[in-house]
Amino acid sequence: MSTPVIVDAVRTPFGARDGSFRDTHPQDLASEPLKALEERNSLDPELVEDVIYGCVTPLDEQGLNIGRLAPMIAGWGDQVPGVQLNRMCGSGQQAVNFAAQAVMSGQHDVVVGGGVEHMTRVPMGSDYDDETGVTETYFEHFEERTNQFEAAERIAETYDINRQYVDEIAVDSHQRWKRADDEDRFASQIIPVETELDGEPITVDTDGHPRPGTDLETLSELPVLFREEGNGVHHAGNSSGVVDGASATLITSESYAREQGWEPMARIVQTEVVGSDPILMLTGPIPATESILEKTDLELSDIDLFEVNEAFASVVAAWLDETGASWEKTNVNGGAIAHGHPLGATGSGLITKLAHELQRTGKDYALSTMCIGFGMGIATIIERI
Repeated sequence: MSTPVIVDAVRTPFGARDGSFRDTHPQDLASEPLKALEERNSLDPELVEDVIYGCVTPLDEQGLNIGRLAPMIAGWGDQVPGVQLNRMCGSGQQAVNFAAQAVMSGQHDVVVGGGVEHMTRVPMGSDYDDETGVTETYFEHFEERTNQFEAAERIAETYDINRQYVDEIAVDSHQRWKRADDEDRFASQIIPVETELDGEPITVDTDGHPRPGTDLETLSELPVLFREEGNGVHHAGNSSGVVDGASATLITSESYAREQGWEPMARIVQTEVVGSDPILMLTGPIPATESILEKTDLELSDIDLFEVNEAFASVVAAWLDETGASWEKTNVNGGAIAHGHPLGATGSGLITKLAHELQRTGKDYALSTMCIGFGMGIATIIERI
């Protein structure tokens, strides 16, 4: 079995909704990480055997198989195939995992896994109708269809998570992002994007959503979004940001990378996806973490860095409670509450963050995990080379 490695991993800045990327077509945004991988690694596109891109809302400007269109728009010609996949919020990470599995199996030597989501131009939820989105037959097997916002509040209730705790996680997210930005930790992974805004050329080189001045006092004044005041803990400040972005990883077999003269960043040790309770829905990272560790010789204590997607602060709080993992090792450069959650791009973006942070710190192992709609969890473990 071939050992899959991450040769390089990049992401665009995550632009705030209606912000720097509002005039940028999603297909153009999706092509940017591919162009960067080519330039940074002297990559001959003809070597790429597949491009796998996550996209959660694949319609309108994100339709027509954006995974195929992205390499064409990147100038990679017509010989590079591509596919778009949708595992909801886990799509970008699933793209990386599928790419790794293709290499593990020996079917391919060079695959790109990544994702894109332009939440300004193709809004979240525009691919379904609340009234008709699920067949009535679904309710013969499950008593209700829970939305993610209610699920986040139920998690808070189940784990006795109060508002101050989730607000503290949110403040930490912004402060950690600010520290990482001040120390140029993102410089090796964020690729500047030259585009246009209101008819004028601009270069976007930093995330647009973080609010470094966020503090507990500011958050305490925000109204609860998903329930009546006093009966919920989540608001805009402790939930993931709605943003636009793309990310991609160049994955090859370890032997092939050496043949090409590339110095890989990390090995992909193991991948996992699990089903979980669709009523609580967002607890999937807990069994995904447990399961992926069981499939390796690693213990939780062996993992040096964690990324747990901050879809909502209660998701991270519950994961910390159940696993016993250290918050000091988790989301060390800020998470989706700060930089946002461009649905289809986030998973590969999290793995990008981990690969570069392992290189920066010299640490060995990292684990990324995400919650997913309808009750699923996904996980990936990587090891620095």
